[in-house]
Amino acid sequence: MDTFLVVLNVIFMLVLLGILYWMQKKHISFTKRVFTGLGLGIVYGVILQLVYGAGSDTIAKSVDWFNLVGNGYVKLLQMIVIPLIMVSIISAIMNLKGRQNLGKMSFSIIAVLLITTAIAASVSIVTSLTFDLKAIEITAGDAEQERGAALEERVGEVEDLTIPQQVLSFIPSNPFEDMTGARSTSTLAVVIFSAFVGVAVLGLDRKKPEQARTFRNMIEAVYGVVMRIVTIVLRLTPYGILALITKVVSTTNPDEILKLLKFVLASYVALLVMFVIHLVLISLFGYNPVTYVRKVLPTLVFAFTSRSSAATIPLNIETQTRKLGVSEGIANLSASFGATIGQNGCAGIYPAMLAVMIAPTVGIDPTSWDFILTLIAVVVISSFGVAGVGGGATFASLIVLSTLNLPVALAGLLISVEPLIDMGRTALNVNDSITSGLISGKILKENNQDVYNDRGPDLDATAAL
Repeated sequence: MDTFLVVLNVIFMLVLLGILYWMQKKHISFTKRVFTGLGLGIVYGVILQLVYGAGSDTIAKSVDWFNLVGNGYVKLLQMIVIPLIMVSIISAIMNLKGRQNLGKMSFSIIAVLLITTAIAASVSIVTSLTFDLKAIEITAGDAEQERGAALEERVGEVEDLTIPQQVLSFIPSNPFEDMTGARSTSTLAVVIFSAFVGVAVLGLDRKKPEQARTFRNMIEAVYGVVMRIVTIVLRLTPYGILALITKVVSTTNPDEILKLLKFVLASYVALLVMFVIHLVLISLFGYNPVTYVRKVLPTLVFAFTSRSSAATIPLNIETQTRKLGVSEGIANLSASFGATIGQNGCAGIYPAMLAVMIAPTVGIDPTSWDFILTLIAVVVISSFGVAGVGGGATFASLIVLSTLNLPVALAGLLISVEPLIDMGRTALNVNDSITSGLISGKILKENNQDVYNDRGPDLDATAAL
């Protein structure tokens, strides 16, 4: 009977996928297909949970099949991240002209990422105090205690790395190993290696122009092939979102959410406030926020459902270049840096909120200015070092809590709602990287305002779909 139900669930998923395929054949816009996939996934996930229950073995087995589409799509995106970053950055740098400067680009992008992280930490502190969040009010079950113990074991990995050591970990000693994603800092290492290749081509132009011309032609050919692969993979976005959101909704336990409802609400209030601040910032630089939201929403929806900033890099770059008019060099750098440095959600809001919640358990007043200013400074510094140790929000929290001498085990109390909150955090991370690219492009006069203002019938990042 259980096998029959699983087969029935899979067949129904195939029907929903068929609806999206029909929409594609009818040339319905990419954006509409993305939101149709999101809506169908939410409805189907609710139905599965109502029929079987969140912890049902039938749902677990059904989701295992759904993962062929959802996780398969995420893996395809991850497959093209490194090739895309490499050829895009090399191409962008070797085509730099006149006033364009790699150092200015990098400095501007990183500055925006870190400044917004400081703002995100401040927003998180205010929100936590407003909601009066306290770790002592949360009941710890077996899963929470196990998670807390695991965090205490892992904190040594963070404490043993100094900031200079974390920065050194960005530098690739073996770029070919980093191309396999072997290290937590592989993405940044590939960015650095690609930048060196691009700069070397500029030097070769002056000394051996014939060799430089040959290399340029080769990179341009590879770039064309990689971008075609990106286009093919991105066509699958609505299908991936359908499967991913169905999994999330069908396996999320409502009882666990209700127990930590105040924390979930506070988290999303902070995330939404920070998103509005991003819109205010781009408005100050002369961009229409309504146009911005309309153009980036499909990318943020994927980030939300996939919970992966790295997997969103291809969509991120496509959105910046084709929809917002950001130059390729800035778009690639901001998408790559934003996936590992200054993440507003994972490295800003989340660890600051945990610190405010946990501080009273050791007799620290979270409203004191000494604590608040120290916390913001630690969050900003650690957000730059998160890439050096990997693990996203968890490691960011370990760095902040251990630096402030707060008990890290209490962070395990939130394990049951971690996936739900992580969806919003990831979307904010990606939005911040897009914001940094847009603002940096404006500062450096590298943006195409006409592309940004284009209000054509289909505002897809993948217009060729």
